[in-house]
Amino acid sequence: MNIIESSTPLLSASAPIRNEPVQARSTARLATLLDSAAAVIDEIGYERLTTAMVAERAGASIGTVYRYFPDRIAVLQSLAARNSERLMGRVAAELVPARHASATDALLAVLDAMTELFRTEPGYRSVRVGDVLDLLPPTTESTANAAMADVVADALVAGYGAADTVEVRLAVGTAVEIADALVARAFARDGRGDAALLAEAARAVRAVVAGRL
Repeated sequence: MNIIESSTPLLSASAPIRNEPVQARSTARLATLLDSAAAVIDEIGYERLTTAMVAERAGASIGTVYRYFPDRIAVLQSLAARNSERLMGRVAAELVPARHASATDALLAVLDAMTELFRTEPGYRSVRVGDVLDLLPPTTESTANAAMADVVADALVAGYGAADTVEVRLAVGTAVEIADALVARAFARDGRGDAALLAEAARAVRAVVAGRL
């Protein structure tokens, strides 16, 4: 098990799904419900999402929704967890040792992975990794972004020769927070992402880790 695999549970908080799917058909039905929730969220925002909307978009009965989710918050929690898993899958691919020329390049590739999810993953702009703990009861003092930063820092230390120091981890954590904030701002009103803000995010990440990685 690599660093990313062992650390991913930090970001994928378990949502209260009533019935864990064990058959392919049930797994597909759950995915359809989450896809439908994501599509509705893209249209009206997560604040107005209801279980009835999820059922209607999925072409399912409200009973089918309640078979898996006790309420709308559980839907949002599950979608947030799925988004976290998808982000970490892309991050894991970018942090493979020697894939990039340097630790800084690897960190910028993480920024690109975040950007691509904002651009292509329905619902991600509203319910992303930085929002997971906002939708869940507080179970840890760490934030989702801080947990992700630890995962990234561990991978940069293990695979790219970054020093395992307080200063390096602070720089990586700051870079992740800045990246999340600026990328979110870039996509707030532009589905393709504001190019100037995305360029500023990359510039800010480079500046924060300069001399540290």
